[in-house]
Amino acid sequence: MSQDNNEDNNGNRINLKPLVVWLVLIALVALLVNYSAPAGNSVQQLGVSQVLSLAQEKKIKNLTVKPDPTAGSDNWYQITGELEVKGATADEKSKFAAAGRVTEKEFESLRNSVARDAFKEVPAQTGMTMFLYNVLPTLLISGLVIYLMYRFLRNANRGAMQFGKSRARLNTSETEATTFKDVAGCDEAKEEVKEIVDFLRNPKRFTKMGATIPKGILMVGPPGTGKTLLARAVAGEAKVPFLSISGSDFVEMFVGVGAARVRDTFEQARKMAPCIIFIDEIDAVGRQRGAGLGGGNDEREQTLNSLLVEMDGFDGQTGVIVIAATNRADVLDQALLRPGRFDRQVFIDLPDLKGREAVLAVHAKRFQLGASVDLQRIARITTGMSGADLANLLNEGALHAGRRNRDKVEMSDIEEARDKIAYGRERRRAMDEEDRRNTAYHEAGHALVQAVVDDGTMPVHKVTILPRGRALGMAMFMPKKDILGYTKARLLGYICTAMAGRIGEKVVTGDVSNGASSDIKQATRMARQMVCEWGMSDLGPIAYNENSDTIFLGREISRNQTHSDETARRIDEAVSKIVSEQYARAEKIIADHAEAHRKIAEALLEHETLDGVHVMEILKSGEIQTPVVGTPVPTLNREPDAASPESGTQSAPSPA
Repeated sequence: MSQDNNEDNNGNRINLKPLVVWLVLIALVALLVNYSAPAGNSVQQLGVSQVLSLAQEKKIKNLTVKPDPTAGSDNWYQITGELEVKGATADEKSKFAAAGRVTEKEFESLRNSVARDAFKEVPAQTGMTMFLYNVLPTLLISGLVIYLMYRFLRNANRGAMQFGKSRARLNTSETEATTFKDVAGCDEAKEEVKEIVDFLRNPKRFTKMGATIPKGILMVGPPGTGKTLLARAVAGEAKVPFLSISGSDFVEMFVGVGAARVRDTFEQARKMAPCIIFIDEIDAVGRQRGAGLGGGNDEREQTLNSLLVEMDGFDGQTGVIVIAATNRADVLDQALLRPGRFDRQVFIDLPDLKGREAVLAVHAKRFQLGASVDLQRIARITTGMSGADLANLLNEGALHAGRRNRDKVEMSDIEEARDKIAYGRERRRAMDEEDRRNTAYHEAGHALVQAVVDDGTMPVHKVTILPRGRALGMAMFMPKKDILGYTKARLLGYICTAMAGRIGEKVVTGDVSNGASSDIKQATRMARQMVCEWGMSDLGPIAYNENSDTIFLGREISRNQTHSDETARRIDEAVSKIVSEQYARAEKIIADHAEAHRKIAEALLEHETLDGVHVMEILKSGEIQTPVVGTPVPTLNREPDAASPESGTQSAPSPA
């Protein structure tokens, strides 16, 4: 069916009557100006005979003769010119005009009586010429004005009507080539969504038994784990249209706009069914209603209500499936999570060792990697990194190799990129010998104690006194495997290692500094978690402060204290006891291995960076047996930089 000429692309009728009125008025004004304008009073009206006499008397300065086809007879001319006024300045009164019959003899007389350059003969105008010179410019200007007004009205009308239209972006199977082969590190999640692909490909296999596919799938997981990529892979495998939109695109300052966009999105999906609707960061619109500081937002709640109605309203067999992603499922409204809406929650966690290796293999295809690059080793030294972090790691390694003018990315580039991402970029800071010595003994204390208390799961990876980030030095520990749980003994060992930095400084200087501030914060936080969350103290397996983090999450406005003041005092005593005991433990370890502590510090002053193997060699044999790679950089050649209040250390990641 053809579209009405008075309707725009969205079917909205446009009133053309004002445009027609304007067109008629402009045309009338143009005709009046061209044909009805009276001659000016300053132009003298003369007869043809008078003009002939003035020409013979040589009193005409210039003369224009033009045939007049409107007179209805031959040899009828319109004559205009200007008189020759001698002894005075010419003005408008010297101009004249005449109209009448002129014979051929009179015409030749006029031509001969006036100077050749002052006589101008205008050819006779045809009807087409008159149209081109007089009417066409008026029509062009009128048409341009009408076109601009039409565009203005149409855009104004369209803008008002489009405000409530969906902002979903359509990715068809022809342009979206993402498949399950492009997704790695989340095999369990892929297994859960494969049946969605089977349903979209062959829905009759399920519907003939009365089964319905889940209407909504909620993908939950930390940022960068591949939730959006997995949703695109589902659409790519099923070869169906993929409508993607962000949760924030639904929320506007005008009430009702978000709800209208929700309805329009689902209406588009029904027309393209089978289809997938992907809503990224759904917590922007799906937060719990009627809670939070200041009450709820009416626009957001109306949008959420519309989303709930649409998800519960359309038939499960129409082939419209909603996939949403969030990393804060705990703040979503419970009505979204009930069966019939988001029936299934797929948790996408950080990849394990095998998953990280698979993710690296996927991203490594676009990089030129050298023979020294070992993806398995990279996976082992990147515990806790997401898929996005791993992609960034390879890219940073490639950038590092490019700065070194290399043709391929080597393993050293990857390790440098890993240290840069995890701990900050290495900086050359002006440090005098006293500061270098304090930092060396500080980091040597961390490395020594960790080497002694480690149970084999978190060995020393590297120790350096080169500043990284805000730290003046750093002791780095690399887990040998993915750590899924933390025992009490292991946590106490982490606290003991954190306290060792201050003790290492105190041994050589006899005083303490603020360089251990981050170590103290980390140890105190871990000890409080042991007491209040994990039940690893004399207070027993009881959790305290369970409502301390919900005030801004839309749950409760007030915080409820779950224990008495006496219990709070006992909690503080238990935290202090754990930290104090581990501080004394670290003091004893450093005192028992004083010579190893001194040699590690002296080696750091000489080489500035030691590998974990060098620390273990000093601890066991008293000497470094493996050559230290790299040459030390003279301290005097370092560029000055602002001093940092912390020397700090990077110990084991917090299990919180």
